Amino acid sequence: MSQLFIVATPIGNLDDITLRAIETLKSVDAIACEDTRHTLHLLNKLEIRKPLLSYYAADEKPGIAKIMHLLDQGKSVAYVSDAGTPGVSDPGSSLVRAVREAGYTITPIPGASALTTLMSVSGAQGRGITFEGFLSPKGGRRLSRLKELMEREESFIFYESPYRIGKAMADVASVDPERPVVLGRELTKIHEEILSGTAQEILDNLQNRDKILGEFAVCIYGKKQ
Repeated sequence: MSQLFIVATPIGNLDDITLRAIETLKSVDAIACEDTRHTLHLLNKLEIRKPLLSYYAADEKPGIAKIMHLLDQGKSVAYVSDAGTPGVSDPGSSLVRAVREAGYTITPIPGASALTTLMSVSGAQGRGITFEGFLSPKGGRRLSRLKELMEREESFIFYESPYRIGKAMADVASVDPERPVVLGRELTKIHEEILSGTAQEILDNLQNRDKILGEFAVCIYGKKQ
């Protein structure tokens, strides 16, 4: 039966995959993914052998066409991103729209996400939280957006690379050096690190390091917290 499954995969620790995700990957006719080599590493651990096809943000149209061709043949397809939940700061939204417009069933298989992982240990209060994804790499736009977000009462979370985390935290500290921050580095991985403190304390910690490695998720508390 033609069906697309959106399957969440581990963000680091390969044991963080659900039983339902494993059964889905075993049952589908093909698996679409960002990087076939990356996904193959996970499938080898799970002892799953399935045809793989690539679908990634920089070349979406050919990927969608390949997936649609399989669905038109009555096949079932699972889509996974390199890590976490597809469509959450990862490719997947264009594929979902195209498949839905074609009338096929789309089933979410939830699981790991850096967003919810950091939220669970942030201690941030309030009835809502803003997810910003990746901030602009352009300094002026990044600072302008941070100023806007930091005027709000609700907390917000953003992702950042090791190359720009220092600049991003310098911007946060320039707006409000005393604002509480919880930073997660390499979440669920061997070198996982969770830091909490004021924006200035977090910035000082990063600036005192010889090298900054890993991927980051950052929670900035709301203005009234």
